[in-house]
Amino acid sequence: QVQLVESGGGLVQVGGSLRLSCAASGRTFSNYDMGWFRQAPGKERELVATISWSGRRTYYVDSLRGRFTISRDNAKNTVYLQMNRLKPEDTAVYYCSAKESGKYEYDYWGQGTQVTVSS
Repeated sequence: QVQLVESGGGLVQVGGSLRLSCAASGRTFSNYDMGWFRQAPGKERELVATISWSGRRTYYVDSLRGRFTISRDNAKNTVYLQMNRLKPEDTAVYYCSAKESGKYEYDYWGQGTQVTVSS
């Protein structure tokens, strides 16, 4: 089992920045690819970004590339999501997730952290 705990969410004005953190425990963190997802009110959960176990490969949904940056520190068992130039449509609950490297589906999820962007 992998336990994931997100932090860093909050209320921010349009154009502001936030950095989300996700602390992992329970298994060897570097064995897992990590991802950030989000779910806005009334919408389905969507992928934001992913990072490979080594940190060498990252992926972003096209609409967020250039504003969001995913990174990880395997020594600290933590993955980050730096969010810049935030927009009201970025308002959502952001979830951290993990999957064993080589598997397709994300198996482990955090409880989520709320991000609200006010205009």
